[in-house]
Amino acid sequence: MKHFFLFLIITTSPLLAQNKKRILLKNATAHIGNGQIIENSLLAIKDGKIDMISDARLVRIDMSQFDTTIDLSGKHIYPGLIAPNCILGLQDRQTSDYAEVGDYNPHIRSLIAYNAESKILETVKANGVLYTQSTPRYGVISGMSSIMATDGWNWEDAVLKADDGVHMNFPNSIQKHGWWAEPQPSEKNSKYTEQLNDLTAFFENALAYYNTKNVTEKNLRFEGMKGIFDGTKNLYIHTDYVKDIISAINFCKHFNIKKMVLVGGKDSYKITKLLRENKIPVMLNRLHDLPDLPEAETDLIYKLPYLLQKDSVMFCLQNQGDMEAMNARNIAFLAGTAAAYGLTKEQALQSITLSSAKILGVDQWIGSIETGKLASIVVSEGDILDMKTNRIILAFINGRSISLTNFQNDLHKKYSNKLGIKE
Repeated sequence: MKHFFLFLIITTSPLLAQNKKRILLKNATAHIGNGQIIENSLLAIKDGKIDMISDARLVRIDMSQFDTTIDLSGKHIYPGLIAPNCILGLQDRQTSDYAEVGDYNPHIRSLIAYNAESKILETVKANGVLYTQSTPRYGVISGMSSIMATDGWNWEDAVLKADDGVHMNFPNSIQKHGWWAEPQPSEKNSKYTEQLNDLTAFFENALAYYNTKNVTEKNLRFEGMKGIFDGTKNLYIHTDYVKDIISAINFCKHFNIKKMVLVGGKDSYKITKLLRENKIPVMLNRLHDLPDLPEAETDLIYKLPYLLQKDSVMFCLQNQGDMEAMNARNIAFLAGTAAAYGLTKEQALQSITLSSAKILGVDQWIGSIETGKLASIVVSEGDILDMKTNRIILAFINGRSISLTNFQNDLHKKYSNKLGIKE
């Protein structure tokens, strides 16, 4: 009889909830991701999807229909966070597999290099990041990114959307030089015209290939460009400054490219009308940075989300740069900075959830806590955007409870026990 009682305790544990068909999370404050908050929420999960999200005071339900019920009083539920434009899963402590030789590689696919066993992924998902846009780097055209879950057996298991778009590093008209903590002097790029002509020639050849009905010999690079011309894939253009952004927009118009996304966009706040009129969203680079010009306000980069928000430009946050894979865990705190510099907390949350999902073309599945979407959610003891109160205690991907342990936690426990330090 004692053994039977123990069996009942184990099988009703939240950690085994992924084996149950219906799960109910109750009494938490639910941050939907679209600006809405439900103070006393009921969130039902069925077959990996959100079956219901409602205010507990407005509905009556039969509790017996749920296999597992978890009381989250005093806790907060959020959509799984998204880290766009990142080499997460492509770089580990000993290996890097995010770049290919050559300048024009639209056919290179990042997803097949995605390492679902990465130790870095463990630390990132423990802070609420459940999806990433696994993105290649370098060259003129780096390759194709894919939207991947941060938990899975392998890349086939982790992929949410394969080959969502092609990444291009647009030629810079100016070159910056200088030490990282100092204003960077600039000079004209003497090879700008040559680089732009080479890029134009590649697109012209790729477009001619696309328009050829009966191709006798396949060209893998031009095959990788087809989705850009038919509008099924995004063209992610990485550039920062006004002149180059305007040139990139005109470039896309010339080739009738339907889905351009601006990545970086330090000067995007200067041309918000142009971006809005052309329906071009922006993936803003990390906010914990300094402006390039010595005369700029010190906190200019912190205010970029607010400046785009007030002018109705679609944007999300990303974290490209030094140590970006491991720092992907801090994307919630970038949003927290945006909230301290003009955005509301829910607008800031949206910049790392629903807005990211919309720009990546996966908002029908993830990005907000809405009926019919995948049950990919995280539970925090406090405000997920505040490093003082952010503490993720539970997470689901597709309704499956995932482990939040990682080697850093293991080391912390090991040496705390060794030194007799009490938690």
